[in-house]
Amino acid sequence: MKAALVTDFTRPPRYAEVPAPTGPGVAVTVLAAGLHPRVRSQAAGTHYADRGELPLVPGLDGVGRDGEGVLRYFVLPDTPQGSMAESTMIDPRRSVALPDDADVAALAAGMNPAMSSWLALRRRIRFEPGASVLVLGAAGSAGRLAVQVARLLGAGRVTGAARRPERLADLRLDAVVDLAAADGSAWAEAGDVDVVLDYVWGAPASRAMVGLVTARSDRGRPLDWVQIGSVAGASAEVPSAALRASGLRIVGSGQGSVPTADIVGELPAIAAALSAGDLQVDADPRPLSEIERVWTEPADRRIVLTP
Repeated sequence: MKAALVTDFTRPPRYAEVPAPTGPGVAVTVLAAGLHPRVRSQAAGTHYADRGELPLVPGLDGVGRDGEGVLRYFVLPDTPQGSMAESTMIDPRRSVALPDDADVAALAAGMNPAMSSWLALRRRIRFEPGASVLVLGAAGSAGRLAVQVARLLGAGRVTGAARRPERLADLRLDAVVDLAAADGSAWAEAGDVDVVLDYVWGAPASRAMVGLVTARSDRGRPLDWVQIGSVAGASAEVPSAALRASGLRIVGSGQGSVPTADIVGELPAIAAALSAGDLQVDADPRPLSEIERVWTEPADRRIVLTP
């Protein structure tokens, strides 16, 4: 069968002939697989949860049809037999059946990034309806969905922060912070947020912590900072004063911190929200045969590979 194949962590995957997948589980014909940042780190051998095995077919999730004709969204375990192939093996317990007329590209594009904020709010903190949320890195695919997820789950006020705030104009935001120009005063309107969903980390997160804590009208009020992504750097300085002088609480949300059973338990609701249009994602379907070219292209939309 044809698949994207990684044989060198320093090079993009190539379109190649590989053996049909084997092992436990159920074989599915893959219809769409999302090219997520997590997939890029998998193919580069840089993600903390990966085994570093080569060769490998990348891809962590997708939409496919099983042997009984059931359309499924599936999440794969750590495996070298990923979803960027004509077929793969899935554990049905890590999948959710979809309506036969489901938009496979939208689901393949949206489930993974929507899951990041959905799980953070549903499984990593106690999120109360009416709470105020700040999305740090709101211009990316996952950040844009995080704004929508926060609204859907009951946030009363949502602020977006991005280096390109003009990309947030179409979102229903109560306030916007320009990360490229943000100084202490820029955080005044966002200071009293209850939750930060952080897709940025690095130096911008450190500056934001100081700015938010300084701007809070009640520094003892709890502030849940959920670290999800790290596009600005894998490490960030956490000012000791921000922890001592406020109710700041930092937790992470990602593979390992959320049990598999919890992830699977949320899949039907996320799939339903995407299918109903309550969550919207800008999908860019591309043929799997173009994997090498697509891999190095800059993209504003979430790329989906279709075998």
